[in-house]
Amino acid sequence: MSEKINSLPLSEFDKIRLSFNHIKLTLVAGAGFLTDAYDLFSISIVLYILTVFPEKLFPLSIKVLGLPLSSYLATSAILFAIIGQLVFGSISDLLGRKKIYGIEAAILSIGAILSAISPNIYWLILSRALLGLGIGGDYPISSVIASEYGNAKDRGKMIATVFSNQGLGIILAVLIGILSLQFLPPDLAWRTVLGIAAIPALLVIYFRRTMPETPRYSFHVKKDANELNKAAEYLNIKTDIKNVYSNAKNTRQSFIDFVEKYWRYLLITASTWFILDVAFYGTGIYSSFISSSIIPHLTQENIKTAIFIIGLPYLVGLPGYFSAVALIDKLGRRLLQILGFLAMTAIYFLTSFMIKEASYFVVTFVLFALSFYAINLGPNTTTFVIPAEIYPTSKRSTGHGISAASGKLGAAISTLYLPLWKLQFGLSAIFLGLGVISMIGAVLTTYLPEPKGIPLEEISQEEVIQAKSRFSS
Repeated sequence: MSEKINSLPLSEFDKIRLSFNHIKLTLVAGAGFLTDAYDLFSISIVLYILTVFPEKLFPLSIKVLGLPLSSYLATSAILFAIIGQLVFGSISDLLGRKKIYGIEAAILSIGAILSAISPNIYWLILSRALLGLGIGGDYPISSVIASEYGNAKDRGKMIATVFSNQGLGIILAVLIGILSLQFLPPDLAWRTVLGIAAIPALLVIYFRRTMPETPRYSFHVKKDANELNKAAEYLNIKTDIKNVYSNAKNTRQSFIDFVEKYWRYLLITASTWFILDVAFYGTGIYSSFISSSIIPHLTQENIKTAIFIIGLPYLVGLPGYFSAVALIDKLGRRLLQILGFLAMTAIYFLTSFMIKEASYFVVTFVLFALSFYAINLGPNTTTFVIPAEIYPTSKRSTGHGISAASGKLGAAISTLYLPLWKLQFGLSAIFLGLGVISMIGAVLTTYLPEPKGIPLEEISQEEVIQAKSRFSS
C-alpha cells in the first residue's frame, strides 16, 4: 500500500477494512449492471427467435424486414448508450453522483416495458434506444461510486465485482430465453425476454436515490462537510469536521484543462475499450449467427437446444469475471489487461485458421467459447475499472463516460456491420482482424499507469486541499 495514504485528507477511507456497507453498495451498483448486460445481450436471443419463427411474428419478422432493420434493432441500444455515457458522465461531475443516481435505472425500466409491448419493429427500435440511454448512464456513475467509496486495498475488487454482474445478466438472458420458449408461444416469449429486464432495475431505484454522496466528491468538489460526514457514517468512520472549507479554493477543472493534462490517458483508455468492444459485442450479440455457422443443424426443430449452445460461450466466459475479481488487486489492472488481450490474440488467430475446416467444428467452437473467458478475465473487466481510478474527482465520471462511449462506438460498429462483413469477407477474416486489433490493445495498455493499492488522489495526481478534519475508524 502506498506510503502517502496516511498523509492524505481522506486516508481513513483508504485504510478502512472492507465492510458490510461496502458490499451493500457494490450489490446495489451491480444489480443495475446486471440489468444493463441482460438488456444488451438478450437482443441476441430475441433476434434468433424472430429469425426462426418469421411467419408467426409478422410485424417484427427479421426475414420479412431484411438485414438493415435487424441490424438497427441489434444496434439501437448500443448507439444511444453512447449518448447516455457522455451525458450522465458529465452531469455526474457537474451535479454530483447522488443527484442523478437512480434516474438511469428508471429510464432502464421504462425502456424495458416499452420494448415488451412494442406493436411493430419501429416502436421496438425506439424503445431499445431509450433503454440504451439508461444503460449508458449506469456505466460512469456506478463505476465511479464504487471507486470513490472503495478503500485502496480492495477498490479494484469492488469495481470489478460491480462489473462482474454483466456475466450474470448475460446468463440470465439465456435462461429466460430458454424458459420462455419452453412455456410460452414465440410471440409472447420474445416479449417476456425483453420485459423482465424492468424488474431488477426497479428494485434498486430506492437504494440508489437514498445513498449518501461519495466522500471524494463531497470533499474535493462539493466541499460539503455534512455530506462528507454522512459518507463517513455510512462506512462507520467517526468524524469531527467543522469549517473544513472556509478558505479552500475551487479545485474543479475545466474540460479543456482536463483534456490538456490527461489526453494521453484518455486516448489509451478510449482506444483499448473501443478495441475490446469491437470484439466482445460483435461476437457476443451475434453469438447465435456465429454459433450457427460453426455448428451444423442449429435449426427450428431444436431451438431450445440451439439457444443453450448459443449461450455456452457466455457460460464459459462467466468464471472469467470472478477470476478478475480475485486477481485484480493482486496482479494489477494493467497486467490483467495485457494478458487478456494477448490470450484473445492467440485464440482469434487459431479460430481464424480452424474455422476453415468444417470437420474441426467442435475445436473451433471450443476456441470461440474460450475467447469469452479471456475477454472477461482481462480487458472486458479492466477497461471498466481503470478509467474509474486514474482521473481526478471533478472529471472522473466524464473521463469514464468518454472511455465507455468510445467502447460502445466500437460495439455499435461491429454489431451494425458484422453481418455484412460476414457476407463479404467470411468469419475467418473477421477473426483474423479481431486478433490483430487485440494485439494492438495489448501494446497500448503498456502505456497506462498501475492504480493497484494507490489512493485515488495519488494515482490521478489530483490537487488536494489541506482541510482541518479528523477521522477515526
